[in-house]
Amino acid sequence: MAGLPFPSDSDTALEAFLADIGFGAPCPEAAPEPSPSHPDTTAAAATDEPVMAGDDQADEERRRRLRRRISNRESARRSRARKQRHLDELRAKASALRATSRDLVARLRGARARAALVALTNAHLRDEAGKLARRLAAARRVIALRQLYSAAAAGGGFEMQALASLIA
Repeated sequence: MAGLPFPSDSDTALEAFLADIGFGAPCPEAAPEPSPSHPDTTAAAATDEPVMAGDDQADEERRRRLRRRISNRESARRSRARKQRHLDELRAKASALRATSRDLVARLRGARARAALVALTNAHLRDEAGKLARRLAAARRVIALRQLYSAAAAGGGFEMQALASLIA
């Protein structure tokens, strides 16, 4: 990473740490055998107690920083993966909602077209009902007049015929 420089002398320490935590192959240079000529390593090996010299403390601090850096990078990687999954889910949901919206708009257009057709048909039927009502009224008048003419012809005399002609 550009923002996190590694110390140049910690390449072997990094490889050793990665090998310790299970990343990569173990590095032979990272874990040298204790030499009997070095007094700190022979004393630590003889007593099984860790001896912390100034270099050892600095190495331990570098290891802690390195572990923290690796942990932070892994955490950031997981966070980015979660964010990407969430973004993919949101995009899929948005796509599904757009498809549903298109379907609903098409259904609405169809319903409006059917409603307009029903309104037009209803207007034609009302017009036809009005015409039929006027024809029926006229037919009833004609029937009433025929009945009056029939009654006048049957013996009602001239007054009935005159009355029938006035009604018409």
